[in-house]
Amino acid sequence: MPRYIAHLDMDAFYASVELLRYPELRGRPVVIGGGRRHQPEVLADGTRRFAVLRDYAGRGVITTATYEARALGVHSGMGLMKAAALAPDAVLLPTDFDAYRHYSRLFKAAVAEVAPVIEDRGIDEIYIDLTDVPGAQEAVGHDPMGGVRAVALAIKNNVKRATGLSCSIGVTPNKLLSKLCSDLDKPDGLTLLRPGDLATRLWPLPARRINGIGPKANEKLLGLGIRTIGELAAADPAWLVQHFGARYGAWLHEAAHGRDERPVVTYSEPVSMSRETTFERDLHARHDRELLGGIFTRLCEQVAADLTRKGYVGKTIGIKLRFDDFKTVTRDHTLDHPTADAQAIRQAAGQCLKRVDLKRRLRLLGVRVGSLRKAGEAPPLPPARTLRPAPLAAQEPAPAYTLPLFEEAPEQETGPR
Repeated sequence: MPRYIAHLDMDAFYASVELLRYPELRGRPVVIGGGRRHQPEVLADGTRRFAVLRDYAGRGVITTATYEARALGVHSGMGLMKAAALAPDAVLLPTDFDAYRHYSRLFKAAVAEVAPVIEDRGIDEIYIDLTDVPGAQEAVGHDPMGGVRAVALAIKNNVKRATGLSCSIGVTPNKLLSKLCSDLDKPDGLTLLRPGDLATRLWPLPARRINGIGPKANEKLLGLGIRTIGELAAADPAWLVQHFGARYGAWLHEAAHGRDERPVVTYSEPVSMSRETTFERDLHARHDRELLGGIFTRLCEQVAADLTRKGYVGKTIGIKLRFDDFKTVTRDHTLDHPTADAQAIRQAAGQCLKRVDLKRRLRLLGVRVGSLRKAGEAPPLPPARTLRPAPLAAQEPAPAYTLPLFEEAPEQETGPR
């Protein structure tokens, strides 16, 4: 019985959600990645005025963009100032992750109504095992894959009905090929890889299209004269091992030939949960204390809300700081007992900040909770006063300047002693 694995990828997901909210922007180049100040302004006549890239100033980056914006050379991860030079009239919208998570839950529930064996790979993509879905193994006329095509179309239609959004699906014998194929006919695509299609459809593609070949590996392949997946497939396995090592070299050979035996994993426990934000401008620990303090508190509250919503607690509280020289620093602090309480997270994260030199300006701040376990499996929470800072490592110098605002204020006692 053939194995049918699908990879479903929502089309320009964040941007598509925003177009549901602002349908007048359909057909226009739109970029997602602005801040709160880029919320559309409602005018007296009921129409909306939108921010445009030409007026942007700052160091934010693009989260995603519509296909019209991508046609102008704009793409995810690009700096907004650079994008403004390419598409000055593109509309700029702020990110709204609550809305994106809502639509993520909707589309996954819609898929599960047709095919329940799903591996969650993020907010906008999943793997689906279609092998045992009723009708998937049936031929339609002279098409042996007609049944699985009908199942994939039913999934696409269900997602459209539930969300108003389109998705692209690749169906192949394994996850590696399906991930590659879901991107071939975007947007609103459906790509089925038939036996014998590997050489004609995939081998002419650049080797970097294989998920797992990153920029450094691709640069090395190019230096060795390998540009396409077909050229990689034709390379001698021993030669690949010589240049890339035993494990990665062997994987390159297998991947180029479309071999992947990984199963669709329906559930895995998260290792950690985190929230972080990049500032519109560099912030100084002393001069921007109030602003930083508010951001710090909000990040802790957001992580706590994520933990509570998903039913987890964690013992390891960490912070992530990126300075104006792009140096990134992390610090962790392990509690005696796991928690999902925002105040406890903030207090422990504040202890981490005492171990960082904050003389330079900050461009990014993040909070993380790790060593997760299900809330029901955790022992009772201790009183807040049991929280104490982890000892400094012997080789770690004392910070020259810390940010007192990030520390918790002493508890106020009330009532008779």
